Amino acid sequence: MAAAAPPAVRRGPTVGVDVGGTKVQGVLVDDAGTVLAERHARTVPGPSGVVAGIVALVRGLLADRDLTVADVAGVGIGLPGVVDPQGGTVAHAVNLGLEAPLPLGTLVATALGGDVPVRVENDLNAAVVGAAHALGRTSLGSDVQDVAYVALGTGVAAGLLLDGTLRRGSHRVAGEIGHLTLVPGGRPCKCGQLGCLEQYASGSAIEAAWPSRHGRPAPAELFEAAAAGDPAAVEVRDEVAAGVAAAVRVLVLTCDVDVVVLGGGVSRVGAPLLEAVTRTLDRQAAASPFLASVGLAQRVRLAPADVPAGALGAALVARAHDGAAAAPAGDGRRAF
Repeated sequence: MAAAAPPAVRRGPTVGVDVGGTKVQGVLVDDAGTVLAERHARTVPGPSGVVAGIVALVRGLLADRDLTVADVAGVGIGLPGVVDPQGGTVAHAVNLGLEAPLPLGTLVATALGGDVPVRVENDLNAAVVGAAHALGRTSLGSDVQDVAYVALGTGVAAGLLLDGTLRRGSHRVAGEIGHLTLVPGGRPCKCGQLGCLEQYASGSAIEAAWPSRHGRPAPAELFEAAAAGDPAAVEVRDEVAAGVAAAVRVLVLTCDVDVVVLGGGVSRVGAPLLEAVTRTLDRQAAASPFLASVGLAQRVRLAPADVPAGALGAALVARAHDGAAAAPAGDGRRAF
């Protein structure tokens, strides 16, 4: 029996929407993966609020370019929670008020009208696709197929792109590195364990250890105080760097990814964060010929500050309306 022909990938612009706990971000992207338009809106929790917010954002982006729903090849949605990309459902997105399974893809497609395909993906999976695409156009080169995106936000988790394909895991928990034990018997975590990585390397961990003094983000104030020589700030900064370095080490030694991209709110600290993490990795490599041989520090990058990785990735995965191959024109090797 002849093998079935691979499903067609639709061409034309796509829309990507990244739904966060406080903000919804959307982009309109062309065939080459170039952002043509961008919009933001406030998140309205609950099923009806999330659906209405996504639909309004999509229609606004299309109106910005004088397009209609019939003109686009697909709509992609990235959001937290347990996502079934095949069925287009999401559950346990507690911060969005979506606890029971919600057929988000069907609801958005129906509200938009027409026959536009709508794909739903976990937000970190969308972010790793967007980050890989953005970095592939700059410093990495188009041959990079193994990328991890570490979101340093309220918690810590990773999106994995291996051999150009998203690795979701058999139970959708691939990349939940925030709940690996970093400090045995350490700080209690909401997951019920002690000493989880996210209790030391997340934005919420920084806020607990170094509350904002001047109304600015706690990570920024922490790294500024450490740079000014405050001993207490240096101690907390180094603890954070050690936690992030542990995440890098785990991802490289388990998946051998070409690059680990640091994203999320803590990554907005920028170069000082990258320097602290690579300094920690270099120090560890100096004590271990094995770690030195794998070049951990050389694999770490910051997420591009000017690229909405989550929304961009959602727009890219939207090209595969059937869950198969989805790639910008000219990059036939990536399947999401």
